[in-house]
Amino acid sequence: MSNLNNRPIGVFDSGVGGLTVAHAIKQILPGENLVYFGDTAHLPYGDKSAESIIYYSRRITEFLLSKDAKMVLVACNSASASAFQVLLDEFGDRVFIMDVIEPVVDFIALKNYSRVGVIGTKRTITSGTYEKKFAEKSPATKIISLATPLFVPMIEEGFIFDDISNAIIRSYLSGSVLENIDALVLGCTHYPIIRNQITKLFNFEVEVVDSARVVALKLRSELEMRGLLRSPGKVDDKFFVSDYTPFFHKIARMFFESDIHLERADIWS
Repeated sequence: MSNLNNRPIGVFDSGVGGLTVAHAIKQILPGENLVYFGDTAHLPYGDKSAESIIYYSRRITEFLLSKDAKMVLVACNSASASAFQVLLDEFGDRVFIMDVIEPVVDFIALKNYSRVGVIGTKRTITSGTYEKKFAEKSPATKIISLATPLFVPMIEEGFIFDDISNAIIRSYLSGSVLENIDALVLGCTHYPIIRNQITKLFNFEVEVVDSARVVALKLRSELEMRGLLRSPGKVDDKFFVSDYTPFFHKIARMFFESDIHLERADIWS
């Protein structure tokens, strides 16, 4: 086995959202090492310009490569929509790079649904990325997109499983826009944290897609195909943030069920 196989999987997001994907990866591939970067200094990405997101994504990718990442997962829908192609063009000859939008579109396309809702940040929704990809892979599927910009700051501030979050979720999702949908795509990696609340709002009648698990399964398939799976052994996951927040640490502990070492990395200076 080459040393490349034993290198970590690089994962980045604007904050805690990518932890949903990192957790799913660890459930499916417990023997893999992760190096995670949460850009908490710039969250949320959803209200940033495409140019800013591209800049952040480039610098973070460079950081992950400096940590010997064998692949980079852009675990942020806003960055996947705005920066993924740029990262492919710039780093694709050095490392395998994967986004979080394509696997979800592929998964939904196999279901032959008539109406699919997509919720996400302003940046993700206004990019039209989901509509474009569904038009290519499932043209008969009607896509209904809705920006839900308060969800990310709500989650990052710790408002989950409470009256405040329930009220905000209801205010966005209980209107007529998403009526009669067959499935709902959580077009932001933060949103699986409130998936149970969203599922309950729809009376468990709509498939609320667990996008984190879908992405993790696709990642496993890609690593298998490329011969990059790591053999079982001692695991050493590393977590970096651009600005320390107590809630990030709390959520990370919730997902990984152990105390983690969280390191601040100033990659902007």
